Amino acid sequence: MKAAIIRDYDTAIDIADIDPPALKDDSVLIAVHAASINPIDYILQSGAMKDNIPLAFPHVMGFDVSGEITEVGEDVTGFKVGDAVFARANQEDAGAIAQVARLKADEMALKPANISHEDAASVPLAGLTAWQALITKAGLKSGDKVLIHAGSGGVGTLAIQIAKHFGAHVATTCSPRNVDLVRDLGADVVIDYHSQAFDEELSDYDIVFDMLGGKTLNRSFKVLRKGGTLVSIKGQDTDGLADKYGVRFEWFFMQPDGAMLADLAKLMEDGIVRPVVDRVYPMQETTDAYVTLKDGHAVGKIVVAIDQG
Repeated sequence: MKAAIIRDYDTAIDIADIDPPALKDDSVLIAVHAASINPIDYILQSGAMKDNIPLAFPHVMGFDVSGEITEVGEDVTGFKVGDAVFARANQEDAGAIAQVARLKADEMALKPANISHEDAASVPLAGLTAWQALITKAGLKSGDKVLIHAGSGGVGTLAIQIAKHFGAHVATTCSPRNVDLVRDLGADVVIDYHSQAFDEELSDYDIVFDMLGGKTLNRSFKVLRKGGTLVSIKGQDTDGLADKYGVRFEWFFMQPDGAMLADLAKLMEDGIVRPVVDRVYPMQETTDAYVTLKDGHAVGKIVVAIDQG
């Protein structure tokens, strides 16, 4: 099969012919139609996390995937050959930017029939991150005031819609060019971070979802009410600000979850949540896709289409 691989840490991505993954009893093989890319991909590629998450080489890039089942492991129930599915694969099964991928049955869900493989591939990591941050970690409930940073990004566009579905009042930060988009997604208050200081504009919030870290994370404590919650996927509370402000701080790393992904699929089927895709690249241009991702100005997700020919 053809796949986008790296042969060692901090090396260039190569489109090469390699053996497809072997089927396991608890897994399926899929013909991949689309994959999406995330910052964790190039962080792992750089070797920055090799002590905690070592890679085996050649390593196939990408975790987010959508495709059609071609083989089913003998312990798998609820899925069959021909089913269209999508998932965020675990570390061992990483390898989305390839003609064939292996997925554990409990980490995937049926693709909504009303969206494309490109749209479906854009959702898993970002959607699960948003859901786990807001619902699992922060315990969002109807009526909560929620600040979601980077509202036009891959996670942010889905987080806004999920928060609104659960009845929250949503504020978000973005650049001026994306104000109309985030309002259309459901944001009640939009902070232009070029000209407005969110910690001066907002106060008494129940939840802040941080995806930026650094100074943004530290300033975010100020907008919470006593007893509020700050959830971050980017940084730690190294200065003990949670205690200073009387709030709860949560840092977490998203976990694959097929049942949760099925809940997201239902929201997409019902038109409540819609994926936002910035651009679709062919697999041959995977390197260019990552250059665009690193630039940091993509709106929604960047997707790689896989040619099965």
